[in-house]
Amino acid sequence: MSYVVTEIHDQIGEITVNRPEAMNALNADVLTELEGAFETLITSDQTGVILFTGAGDRAFIAGADIKAMAAMGQTEAREFSRRGQRLTETIESSPKPVIAAVNGFALGGGCELALACHIRVASRNAQFAQPEVHLGIIPGWGGTQRLPRLIGIGRATEWIITGEMTSAEEAHVMGLVNEVVEPDQLMARARKMAQSILKNGPQAIRTALQCIRSGYHLSLQEGLDMEAEAFMSLFETPEGKEGLRAFIEKRAPRFRD
Repeated sequence: MSYVVTEIHDQIGEITVNRPEAMNALNADVLTELEGAFETLITSDQTGVILFTGAGDRAFIAGADIKAMAAMGQTEAREFSRRGQRLTETIESSPKPVIAAVNGFALGGGCELALACHIRVASRNAQFAQPEVHLGIIPGWGGTQRLPRLIGIGRATEWIITGEMTSAEEAHVMGLVNEVVEPDQLMARARKMAQSILKNGPQAIRTALQCIRSGYHLSLQEGLDMEAEAFMSLFETPEGKEGLRAFIEKRAPRFRD
């Protein structure tokens, strides 16, 4: 049985964790399938944007398999942490935008996977949490590192050391969620956002994502220098020439076949 469904429609690749009876919780099989699904869509010539969601309306991903974690020793726990971090790194470093469509609970590892996505759209019934401290452990897939960068160290510290739930609306106010919509509109809104992105130059999108990601860890001046070089490099590409020429000619650019 497959726990991850992958589909491609009109250059939008969709990855759905399909364990609704278990609130889409992550076990070893799900992780293996997710790794393969993201690698496939990231390298596919048929996709320009990736949507990531969970089956049903109760949960995006309700965390990792606690029973499996309880049986781990330190060596297994380290590898489990590294494996989750590798997946979040794959998502975050994707040259194609990844949009998380968060429906219901995004807890623990599920929240951390959402944090790694470039954009997060949430249904009004979504709830986020890093509840690991309730189990006597901490987030291990990047939660202690990405969450402070996204919402600030004060709020992130509160989230992580209380383990309390945060609503979609609260997450939106914090800047964690880009947009909140009604549950029955979630996928339609995420697809509309993906379609809007697909109108733009793919090389420009890749370059922008790389500048944002790399520049975050640089000084402002180093980031500005990097941006100037990236900006310059696009002027000699067919894509850059087409976009500028199309504007002058008052027509839509032809970036993709």
